Amino acid sequence: MENPQPNAFATGRNPENAAVAATTGLLKILNRDEIAGVMAHELAHVKNRDTLIMTITATLAGAISMLANFAMFFGGNRDNNTGFIGIIATALLAPIAAMLVQMAISRTREYSADKLGGQICGNPESLASALAKLENGARHIENYEAERNPASASLFIVNPLSGHRADNLFSTHPSTANRIERLRELAASMFRRAPERSAPRQKPTTTRRGTSGIPEVGGKSKPDDNNPWN
Repeated sequence: MENPQPNAFATGRNPENAAVAATTGLLKILNRDEIAGVMAHELAHVKNRDTLIMTITATLAGAISMLANFAMFFGGNRDNNTGFIGIIATALLAPIAAMLVQMAISRTREYSADKLGGQICGNPESLASALAKLENGARHIENYEAERNPASASLFIVNPLSGHRADNLFSTHPSTANRIERLRELAASMFRRAPERSAPRQKPTTTRRGTSGIPEVGGKSKPDDNNPWN
């Protein structure tokens, strides 16, 4: 994707009809391992069908907003001030609540893709390093296409929009610092499990019995003083 801002995204309704993309800005500042971590993150989105989930969530949020507007213009009794105030409050609060739910789901899917992406690439530290560089790049380089279409912000690995630094209710992405911390915890846990998997397995000692009925250990016969054939 020809764009100076370092970023990446995934799109497609299912793994069979999906694509992942990186911007030219990303390819300029990340090394090979960091690019692998980013691609693993985007492939995790594809595997988890996150694009479809977020599309359904956005559709439901839009439907809630539309129904709230219908309730405001066509519902209630204008002679009943209490009911009319309730309709106005619903029309104002329902879209906000739907938006908060949509953004909360988006942040949850990012954490999930970070974890699975770190496992796919086998090195969560590489993804953590990439996120730090991407966050810094997105802070200094504006993505004009994303600014014109802010609804697409949730597709990117880091928020391409300006003014989104806090991990709050109105952010489509978790705080990058929080994501990096979780990835480093994942890397530490993977490192602790690695020695256990690589420990050599001890070959069990087998006891066999020879043709004379004498127990054999390791292929050599051990005499038995109680055996009359000795």
